Amino acid sequence: MKQTFLIFLGIIMSFALSAQPLRIGVAGVTHDHLGGVVDALKGGDVEVVGVWESDPRYLHRNSLTGIVPDALFFSRLDQMLDQTRPEAVVAYGSIKDHLAVVKACARRGIHVMVEKPLGATLKDAEKMAKMARRYGILLLTNYETTWYASNSYVKQQVEEGRLGKLFRIDVYDGHEGPAEIGCSQKFLDWLTDPKLNGGGAVIDFGCYGANLATWLLDGKEPDKVFAILRQNKPSVYPKVDDDAQIVLQYKDLTVHIGASWCWPTGRKDMYVYGLDGYLYQRTPEKVSGLQGGFVLPEFSAPALSAPYDNSFRYLKAAIGGEIAIGPNDPSSLENNLTVMRILDAAIRSARKGEAVELE
Repeated sequence: MKQTFLIFLGIIMSFALSAQPLRIGVAGVTHDHLGGVVDALKGGDVEVVGVWESDPRYLHRNSLTGIVPDALFFSRLDQMLDQTRPEAVVAYGSIKDHLAVVKACARRGIHVMVEKPLGATLKDAEKMAKMARRYGILLLTNYETTWYASNSYVKQQVEEGRLGKLFRIDVYDGHEGPAEIGCSQKFLDWLTDPKLNGGGAVIDFGCYGANLATWLLDGKEPDKVFAILRQNKPSVYPKVDDDAQIVLQYKDLTVHIGASWCWPTGRKDMYVYGLDGYLYQRTPEKVSGLQGGFVLPEFSAPALSAPYDNSFRYLKAAIGGEIAIGPNDPSSLENNLTVMRILDAAIRSARKGEAVELE
């Protein structure tokens, strides 16, 4: 009887803990994706216990101003971490800042989730990975496309062999350009800086295709990478590329990644071709294609269930031990180190004008 009671009590306590919002610190406020934190706050998924921003212009002028108490904004990262002790930190500054955030959090045993991609350079990413492993923290990378029901449907069909042997994947990501769609100046200041962002469209949108391809191919790395980086609008983006075409050469298939700030409209879509059929992922929900000789009119993929439908629910479940993150998961450290190796190879290839191998 006593044992049954203790088991029941454990279940109740576990449920109570899982119902509590995740206590997070926010590192940086200059990323325009910061609105995702606001949405998570409204949904009750998180509690923001501290916000750090080094630029005094934006410390008290951002999406969290008026929602998070003024006393929880800090100009020093170490002070924010030590005084508020968050369970996890989410990074919303420049991609270059990711390294400093992980350095500060890892030695304090604080988990980290960064906005894509993992780092501004491969060297930064490798340093981050080394610290995360040394101190045993989770280091996740958040991509919007991870939470697309359509992408998960395509992955399931590939795993079940419904398309036959894959031979080509085409991934397209981007929009008319960050300046053209009205991104904030604080975002543009680092997004278009080759040191703070690592590059232009090749980094900003090339990472999506590399991440999805690595996921669909179960972690397989390409043998060679060939890339062409262009400046179609040098007067708007004088320091970085605004269009990237990347080809990943594997032993038995080819992946083409079209990443651009020059598309006439925003897009995050993908074609996956097998010898027995293909699927076109057009939107976060919509899929069409051809399987078994039958045309599949566009339909809505089954909705994703929690915690696999949202980055903050996913982060909370991972920290709480409710889910295990596999090395091939889109958010995983292993997947995103491969992404960084691909992006590094793409930049080197564009400079050399020839295909290169991964580092």
